[in-house]
Amino acid sequence: MGKIVLLMGKSTTGKDTVYKNLLERNTCNLKKVVLYTTRPMRDKEENGVQYFFCDEEGYQKFLNDRKIIEGRTYDTCYGPWRYFTVDDGQIDLESGSSLMIGTIEAYESMVRYFGKDKVVPVYIEISDRIRLERAMHRENKQEHPKYDEMCRRYLADEEDFSEEKIKAAGITRRFNNEGTIDHILDEITEYLKEMDV
Repeated sequence: MGKIVLLMGKSTTGKDTVYKNLLERNTCNLKKVVLYTTRPMRDKEENGVQYFFCDEEGYQKFLNDRKIIEGRTYDTCYGPWRYFTVDDGQIDLESGSSLMIGTIEAYESMVRYFGKDKVVPVYIEISDRIRLERAMHRENKQEHPKYDEMCRRYLADEEDFSEEKIKAAGITRRFNNEGTIDHILDEITEYLKEMDV
């Protein structure tokens, strides 16, 4: 029986890079889970790679069909953006373990849906200074930078990933992503083995 490995952390902590590298290393034979979003596609993103991109009508159809496992809506400077996991066959614990990215709220929803013994939290963190530098660098590379949205996300993360919420969710293990990518990947791989993934 497989498990769900859920990478969490504030924006620009390197979750996407860790996710990609764990899959490339074939760590614990993890299978990719692609989330859905209603937000606009960023430069160089591809549908079905970073996310499945859909509109509000598509979201409502999944909701009406009771296919949404977990989801959250952010009131951005450009209107509401939804991020959600769909019961679309990607997660099949009978055939092995899955890897996905989410929030503390997503972790708690996944635990309610699948059971605490089936969801392994991996909390990634870096210093606020490095987070801000990375966020600015990422926005500067966009054709149409959204600095206002970058600032909103930074402030929202302070609440969404507060120490109180981390503790309430029962997340005790953290992984610092300020060193080399190999270092954090080795740490996470060892942890997943300890958790019988």
